[in-house]
Amino acid sequence: MSRLLRVAIFVVLAGCGGGDMRPPRNLDNACSILDQRPQYKRAFRATERRWDVPIHVQMATIYQESRFDGDARTPLRFALGVIPMGRQSSAYGYSQALDGTWDDYRNSTGNRFARRDRIEDATDFMGWYMNETRRRNGVGLNDARNQYLAYHEGHAGFDDRSYNRKGWLLRVADEVAARAETYRAQLARCR
Repeated sequence: MSRLLRVAIFVVLAGCGGGDMRPPRNLDNACSILDQRPQYKRAFRATERRWDVPIHVQMATIYQESRFDGDARTPLRFALGVIPMGRQSSAYGYSQALDGTWDDYRNSTGNRFARRDRIEDATDFMGWYMNETRRRNGVGLNDARNQYLAYHEGHAGFDDRSYNRKGWLLRVADEVAARAETYRAQLARCR
């Protein structure tokens, strides 16, 4: 095989990659995020149409979970401070969905080929999960704070109010609610 053919094949295969999973610049500006990543805008709108979850709630949750990093993973655990012992959890991707919850989503929606590092699948997962939260826990889809608490603690943990024993988590949920409101106001101006 000629060198030129090998290079051509490499370029074609490299172009078939998963896309840009790096976070956009200026994560404090919803309009800037959507301008930089038009595929995010399409994904958020599709989820809003399908699941009725407002775009600003989706964006604030993704910001908190992954900072819009499609390859986000939990930190490694170390034994004796130096020996890697695996990740803290199986959370991965934009939505930081755990393996088991992701499998539940794929089975429930029939989206067998969904991937956590694709923004379209991650937002659809969030829409599905937040609708489950509304159904099981009675939390409105506009309620970013309580949706985030249920997202973090799981439906049973939310019912048990396990978050009340975690002052840090209550602060984070307040930050998610504040960011959702900021994003909502920004989106109203940039649409």
